[in-house]
Amino acid sequence: MALADIKRVYLIGIGGIGMSGLARYFHHQGLLVCGYDKTATPLTQAMANEGICMLYEDEASLIPLSFQGKDDATLLIYTPAIPKDSKILNYFKNRAFKLYKRSEVLGIISKGMFCIAVAGTHGKTTTSSLIAHLLKEGGIDCSAFLGGISTNYQTNVLFGKSEVMVVEADEYDRSFLTLHPNIAVITSMDADHLDIYGEEKELHESFRLFAKQVKPDGKLIRKINLPLTGGKTYGINQPEAQAEGLNIKIENQSFSFDFRNEDLKMEALVLGLPGQHNIENAVAAIEVALALNISLEDIRKGLASFLGVKRRFEYVIKEKSCVFIDDYAHHPEELKACFKAVRSLYPEHKLTVIFQPHLFSRTRDFAADFISVLNTVDELLLLEIYPARELPIAGVNSQMLASKMDVDKVRVCGKEEALHIIRNEKPTLLLTVGAGDIDTLIQPLKNILQNA
Repeated sequence: MALADIKRVYLIGIGGIGMSGLARYFHHQGLLVCGYDKTATPLTQAMANEGICMLYEDEASLIPLSFQGKDDATLLIYTPAIPKDSKILNYFKNRAFKLYKRSEVLGIISKGMFCIAVAGTHGKTTTSSLIAHLLKEGGIDCSAFLGGISTNYQTNVLFGKSEVMVVEADEYDRSFLTLHPNIAVITSMDADHLDIYGEEKELHESFRLFAKQVKPDGKLIRKINLPLTGGKTYGINQPEAQAEGLNIKIENQSFSFDFRNEDLKMEALVLGLPGQHNIENAVAAIEVALALNISLEDIRKGLASFLGVKRRFEYVIKEKSCVFIDDYAHHPEELKACFKAVRSLYPEHKLTVIFQPHLFSRTRDFAADFISVLNTVDELLLLEIYPARELPIAGVNSQMLASKMDVDKVRVCGKEEALHIIRNEKPTLLLTVGAGDIDTLIQPLKNILQNA
């Protein structure tokens, strides 16, 4: 496929964070862009306002005529999350159209670019967003495809004039194996997506293959103690790592730390995002910035001015009387890191959490880990599982988790009941976590707490 020949792009599943980035990219290139998704969201509405054609009914008859002809000027992109019985997907399949996965298109776009790819079962969105921000602050006008909405730039795709491109490399469905980066960062390899991989060792093998795809003159930066070889290691409070964050302090609800590697040391760096796990992400981002010769002063300024990513430890309310934080955490390790960050900032407060599990298979595969970490909060409102692409699994539901937890701290409830409970109890420290549609509760919860 030659990108220069493309005149129109149709995206099946356009509302996903990765797919929407491609839609915006091609729209920015001046191409005709159209797409389908089952639900209207603030993101799809924003794209419609930008001039991208959006459809919300899975009907082949609604496909615009200009996309029905089979020619080399039309690019068709789909996400593996689209159901196999989708009418629009099968319209194109049955007519032998060439369909590309998002990851394949990302691989094609990044060819000929200096590609920085960030992979990991968690941490990749914040790390890739921070890398892009440090490069921008340091005078490298990079492009970036991010897995979340950057708070600094209010978008998930950045258009730059340099040859440098930052991409989030997704391990789901082995998608990242379409990339051949100049610099690769691997943040984590915890078991996940076992519905795809079956076993943890298969997930690990996929990451090892990704690490081998770094260009011969390129650089691999990996978190220490991952089951990988080669590359440069990083960590926090781990002297054996080649790049380390240390002397971590919390002052005025801000995190500061020192950075050192074999060549230099930087002291009293302030990160504009809380949590030790984010300092770990920052250490990796600093290593990338140094590899691209960003000055130490620009790195320092970039870390302090980084505002994070929407739904990654995002403050919804931050007042003396009430703190409300929203986070995308949906894996036990992510929840553990998030809870630890909240506790470190607000040790005297009672922590109330609303959690929406994501996927039946993930809930089943990590049930014991979910129970263990959720038991550490003070009050838990447990929503039903968000199915996403999955059908229900017998016996797997939120009550299954709740039945094995401390009965005094957990309540299984629907969204409306959760709002009612918060309205009555008015917690002073509230955390919403999950990767499904729990974000639809954020504004109602904010209204309730601010009017308490």
